[in-house]
Amino acid sequence: MKIHIEDLKFQCIIGILDFERVTPQDVIVNVEIEYIFNETFINYAEVAQFIEIQMQKEKFLLLEDALSYFSQHLKKKFPQIDTLYVKITKPSILASCKVSVSAFKSFHS
Repeated sequence: MKIHIEDLKFQCIIGILDFERVTPQDVIVNVEIEYIFNETFINYAEVAQFIEIQMQKEKFLLLEDALSYFSQHLKKKFPQIDTLYVKITKPSILASCKVSVSAFKSFHS
């Protein structure tokens, strides 16, 4: 099975610039989770809520820090995850474009 969470949008403190540490900004998160469905499913609403709450709570400095955090903590919370792709976008940080950082993690041995 593959779960797709597309364009999860909320505001949080993220970034290293002075104004980013004070004023929440929009972020957009896209996630793909692959897992084996054996009577136990991964609740996509819980995944989305976990990401939003943790982004707002942790106030990451870098998008890379957030991606690393989610690679570890989503697997802990949902151990049946086989592969995880997370992309975090800051749509308003540059006037001429959206910027994103993404990571893919396979938990296969």
